[in-house]
Amino acid sequence: MTVLVIGGSGFLGTELVRQATAAGHETAATFASRPGVASGVTWHPLDIRDPARVASVIDDVAPSVVINASSGGSDWAVTADGAVRVALAAAEHGCRLVHVSSDAVFSGAHVHYDKGCLPDPLTPYGAAKAAAETAVRLLVPDAVVARTSLIIGYGRSEHERMVQALVAGTSDGVLFTDDIRCPVHVADLAAALWEIGLSDMAGVLHLAGPDALSRHELGVLIARREGLDGAVLPAGRRADTSLPGGLDVRLDSRTTQERLRTRLRGAREFLRREGPDANHRDQGSPD
Repeated sequence: MTVLVIGGSGFLGTELVRQATAAGHETAATFASRPGVASGVTWHPLDIRDPARVASVIDDVAPSVVINASSGGSDWAVTADGAVRVALAAAEHGCRLVHVSSDAVFSGAHVHYDKGCLPDPLTPYGAAKAAAETAVRLLVPDAVVARTSLIIGYGRSEHERMVQALVAGTSDGVLFTDDIRCPVHVADLAAALWEIGLSDMAGVLHLAGPDALSRHELGVLIARREGLDGAVLPAGRRADTSLPGGLDVRLDSRTTQERLRTRLRGAREFLRREGPDANHRDQGSPD
């Protein structure tokens, strides 16, 4: 089976590529600026703002499954329009499509969000993600839109690097005590995405951990895992700033979890000091 990871050199994309090659799949991946380092992978430069190039890559690879894990932040041309181009190309070639979305599509007004909740974004990034979701669902009815939350793992995520820098005193900033999400381990998320991609599931699914934590609580757990002093982490309230976005956004993944073999662990579990997250899995790779 041939699989294609759009955004394969990113944090989530790197783990998706690793698991795909470990499972023995013929794996292709795209990159925006430089390819990843994984061996046994065919790397394709791709600017997903270029519709001809998107179509060309999917035509050349001829994948059975495409996972779009690209990340363009609030750049509408990448996050929204780019996702539309990937969906159009996947539909034309009859590829199975899994589109990775975000809890940023929600405002936090309802706090608890199951997969049936409609997007009500507050930020340009959330709006772009919501637009992409709508396009994917309409263009590829049997696709999966997989919403997730803060992605953590192996000390390499943005949040983990921030905690390391704050403890070391090499970066300014605070970790908010009122900004609450449901973190997920990158390996759990990647395994779940492959399980979904190789299934006949369709529609919107939520893939987040069961623990709702503030960014400060998460930072303390990260510091503790790494043997650092979490007490020195500066705390603050995002409600006291002018930063936009939802404060308390909790993805309810229970319905999705009931359909998966892959277990989405909570952050309190995968960040335990006595259980390094690098050695956690009993379900590590796609089948």
